[in-house]
Amino acid sequence: MMKEREVYGLVLAGGKSTRMGRDKGSIVYHDIPQRDYLYGLLTSLCKKTFYSIREDQQEEFKSDDHLIVDENIFRGPLNGILSAHRKFPDVAWLVLACDLPFIDLAMLNKLLEERNQNCHATAFSVSQSGLPEPLAAIWEPEGLKGAIGYLDNGSSSCPRKYLINSNVKLVVPEKDLGLLNANSEEDYKEALSKLVPR
Repeated sequence: MMKEREVYGLVLAGGKSTRMGRDKGSIVYHDIPQRDYLYGLLTSLCKKTFYSIREDQQEEFKSDDHLIVDENIFRGPLNGILSAHRKFPDVAWLVLACDLPFIDLAMLNKLLEERNQNCHATAFSVSQSGLPEPLAAIWEPEGLKGAIGYLDNGSSSCPRKYLINSNVKLVVPEKDLGLLNANSEEDYKEALSKLVPR
């Protein structure tokens, strides 16, 4: 029986947020910036948690001991995840993008409970599409090694396309709303209208 690999948390906070027009990680949905909210969720579940950032973001953070700076070796959204993999190649990564305002502790616990480390990844999927959500997923080391080969192949840099053609365990949340992406100002307003006041 395979020994269970440790899971580290990774908040993907290095995107340019072009469609939103402002840093998605700094948007407040739950009283604090979204990247810090997600960091708190992951810290409560993972042995170690990191922010994945661009080099020019370092001064925004108090300390660099919980930062993984993009190496810019890889293309597209996989750059941050693979930069983390190169730093800690033997762990699995629970990865969260900053554009998911409805992700919560119950959802993440479900993902961890249903994790299959014999797969390349365990990913959330909305019930309607059945497609993996690569930026709300647990990536195993073998899956990340495969992603490097996929990028080297040159046909695409899309993490979803890679997972569609890989051995992936899909986990459907109780409500599809949990995977709502807020990528634009319109999405942001929609998310705010659906958030339940605490």
